[in-house]
Amino acid sequence: MNTLNQQYEEKVRPCIDLIDSLRSLGVEKDLALPAIAVIGDQSSGKSSVLEALSGVALPRGSGIVTRCPLELKMKRQKSGEEWYGKISYQDHEEDIDDPADVEKKIKEAQNEMAGIGLGISDELISLEIASPDVPDLTLIDLPGIARVAVKGQPENIGDQIKRLISKFIKKQETISLVVVPCNVDIATTEALKMAQEVDPDGERTLGILTKPDLVDKGTEETVVDIVHNEVIHLKKGYMIVRCRGQKEITEKVSLTDAIEREEAFFKDHTFFNALYDDGHATIPKLAEKLTLELVHHIEKSLPRLEEQIEVKLAQTQAEMERYGSGPPTDAAERLTFLIDKVTAFNQDALNLTVGEELRCGEKLNVFSALRREFAKWRDLLDRSGDDFNVRIEKEVEQYEDKYRGRELPGFINYKTFEGMIKEQIKKLEEPAVRRLKDIGDIVRKVFIQLAHIMSKNVVLDFNRRIPIYSFILFFQIASLRLADQIPLVIRYQMLQEMATDLQREMLQMLQDKGDLELLLKEDFDIGSKRAALQSRHKRLVQARAYLVKF
Repeated sequence: MNTLNQQYEEKVRPCIDLIDSLRSLGVEKDLALPAIAVIGDQSSGKSSVLEALSGVALPRGSGIVTRCPLELKMKRQKSGEEWYGKISYQDHEEDIDDPADVEKKIKEAQNEMAGIGLGISDELISLEIASPDVPDLTLIDLPGIARVAVKGQPENIGDQIKRLISKFIKKQETISLVVVPCNVDIATTEALKMAQEVDPDGERTLGILTKPDLVDKGTEETVVDIVHNEVIHLKKGYMIVRCRGQKEITEKVSLTDAIEREEAFFKDHTFFNALYDDGHATIPKLAEKLTLELVHHIEKSLPRLEEQIEVKLAQTQAEMERYGSGPPTDAAERLTFLIDKVTAFNQDALNLTVGEELRCGEKLNVFSALRREFAKWRDLLDRSGDDFNVRIEKEVEQYEDKYRGRELPGFINYKTFEGMIKEQIKKLEEPAVRRLKDIGDIVRKVFIQLAHIMSKNVVLDFNRRIPIYSFILFFQIASLRLADQIPLVIRYQMLQEMATDLQREMLQMLQDKGDLELLLKEDFDIGSKRAALQSRHKRLVQARAYLVKF
């Protein structure tokens, strides 16, 4: 199968290796890569074509034999070098020493990923083959299109397969290699219809006709017309091949012998010999054309690929900045990280209680909010005092007229006085408790703001007034004390002591490993997103490096 000259091989291998390397990095998770996807209806001869190209037996038979996308990477080695194989899927990677083991290993991989039975999976199996007898080529084999579900298959198996195929062939970077048997009406094949839906002009579709030995007599010229691109036009044209049939497989005809028989078949055929002479027939010619098409497609796609990587990399870096670096993973670093954070927070919490500038640089001040509440408290006392003044004047007048004894004018019986004051203070208990709750909420919110580094400018103000009248003066003095002392108590108890207690409790939490892990525990979605972004960034940077070296 040595059909490519040495000079061209030196150009071919680097191109294909570049895309294979990008695919192995997982770059296809982020953007589409140039590829050739092999599609066909069930029993179209798709597996036989891939066997002939790769030189190894693949799962074959009736029904669905390809149950996962199979990336077939073929690398031509120098004459005399040993055959080498490797299969990888999910987190599994395994060398294959014997070509005869390939079919079994693929079946094991399919059972692992799609389950034992007839189901399918869209996860990729990668098979690498290196041999002097294979072309430099990478293909992606997709499940054959099923029309009717058989026993053991889900009812919608046909739709599942079509969705999987469409996922690959709808990409502009994918060449569709459509395999069609010669003995069916090409216009009715589902695979070609799917290719036409995503590529109506046939720009990236190549047709492969199989089973020419099964063509009914009298229909040979129709096959020739198809290959000559005169029936359904495809810009990449058609090829025709003859692979091993079931009889030859049973007789254990080797793939090498099958290639020789194929050449003899086309050379000696009355109608198809012209196709052989034109270079449109046989597996070796197909291998050469596919390699040419893939390399040309890669070269054409590289500028756009470079641009896409740069755009995607910039987007990823911007997203990573929003998510930050996350907590450290090393135990010592985690403790140091937390101590630094707790110390900085506690210092700002203490600064907050005395109105000093915060180390974090944000403008937070609890006093403006508190003094607004204190002003409300003072206004409440003033309103209460006004109501009290009116009522007390009437009551004092009534008392003096009816009950005053030896007391000096302007003074009433102490018990009566005490009762009046207690009654008034009682009315202030519920507003005082409510005000305390409001202030507590404010303090909590400000501390939370500090924890979230939120800024808020504040202005302070406190108005004072001078009371008069002897009896009313006593109440107003008491009101002033309530208006002044309660805020002072709140400032000390709720701010300074709270900040101190907070510091003590937070440092205490750092002594407990369980609390330490809890404090550093990150939201699962955020951690997962950051990890995904870091992984994407890493592979895109590597991809860019590969392209720079190319």
